[in-house]
Amino acid sequence: MTLSDILPSLGYAGLDRRLWPSTTHTDDLGRVCIGGVPLTEVAAEFRTPTYVLDEDDFRGRIHRYQSALPGVSIAYAGKSLLTTTVAGWIDREGLGLDVCSGGELATALAAGVDPARIILHGNAKTPDELRDAAAVGVGRIVVDAPLEIAFLAGQVRAHQTVLLRVIPGVDIGGHPAVTTGVDDQKFGFTVADDRALDAVGRILNQPCLSLAGLHCHIGSQVADPTLYGKAIARMIALMADIRTRFGVTLPELNIGGGHAVPYVAGDPELNLAQFAEVVENSLESACAAARFPRPALTVEPGRAISARAGVTLYRVVAVKSQPGGRTFVAVDGGMSDNPRVALYGAKYTVTLANRHTATPSTTVTVVGRHCEAGDVIARDVQLPADIHPGDLLAVACTGAYHHSMASSYNMVGRPPLVAVVDGRCHQLIRRETIADLLARDCDVP
Repeated sequence: MTLSDILPSLGYAGLDRRLWPSTTHTDDLGRVCIGGVPLTEVAAEFRTPTYVLDEDDFRGRIHRYQSALPGVSIAYAGKSLLTTTVAGWIDREGLGLDVCSGGELATALAAGVDPARIILHGNAKTPDELRDAAAVGVGRIVVDAPLEIAFLAGQVRAHQTVLLRVIPGVDIGGHPAVTTGVDDQKFGFTVADDRALDAVGRILNQPCLSLAGLHCHIGSQVADPTLYGKAIARMIALMADIRTRFGVTLPELNIGGGHAVPYVAGDPELNLAQFAEVVENSLESACAAARFPRPALTVEPGRAISARAGVTLYRVVAVKSQPGGRTFVAVDGGMSDNPRVALYGAKYTVTLANRHTATPSTTVTVVGRHCEAGDVIARDVQLPADIHPGDLLAVACTGAYHHSMASSYNMVGRPPLVAVVDGRCHQLIRRETIADLLARDCDVP
């Protein structure tokens, strides 16, 4: 008989290192610890729900990208998770930062990020956002619509470097909401009907705009590196066509991000070493075929850096077994702090985080507190049969698109974000209070 037979909870607490932060372990009391801090202590100090972020894991994934892709510029996709502290980490690690709103730009600037290392994205940038970005001197503005060219030409007083977002025509075969490399979607300029080339011509005719290169993004949760190879081949071919038509050799290519990470056991993951090899070989062969000089390459990982660094803590509020045989474990958070299940049918890994248990596991569905039947956190997951109100649950892989997509639905305040490192906690974002929510109410009689 093994210790796992005696204490089945050892089988719950973060054994799959592909899913949990790199510093995760279970202590002698059965408490899940991250960054040297028992999650029970985080919950006691900051209450629940709470987002927890492992700083060492976050920085470690940056280092893996830097090691795997020497000579490639890396820009962190801020939309996945951005605070002033996170932006500071990114800046100190030497990465660029891509933002897609005035708010994200303001966050980066407040953190002291050099504007020259910022890339502004977005398919519907407002005139104010374009004006502000140009005024502070962001390094690159990614042009996504014809009107942006005219507006920038009228607003830029000195000089602005831009990239042109192009749809590469690469279908990743994923969820339609995260497939961005095909023609029938809102981002970028198409190639087949010459809209991309028309946009190139318009930019080149503006003396204050400098077209540095092309940008593309094929989608999210991409595990097959050869799809990036296809995108590179098509972008290099287009860059060669631009050289032929306009006599301009563009020096930069940004292939975006979208690198897959696992959320549950068995999920595919983009192999970074294979990705690096495909990128290198594809660039070499495409440039050789087109007799085109190798452009400077940029990649934009976001989720691949932040997702597994984060977990969310919930307190069990109720356990209910229904006549159909399903057991529901209701917690004090839900779709306001994690809308991805409702949006994408996302799956998650959950563990008991506060104690050992001698009971076997049972199949349950973890649900949220909101007045929606679709407010589900994790369907048909294994938790101890003696799960009860007051227990602490931890959900893995919530560092990306959780804090950044949170809402105050049902007037429930958004959770705090707490970083853990070297046995210490640091609150990065405080909990949203009822007073915060009411402060926006104008109370018109």
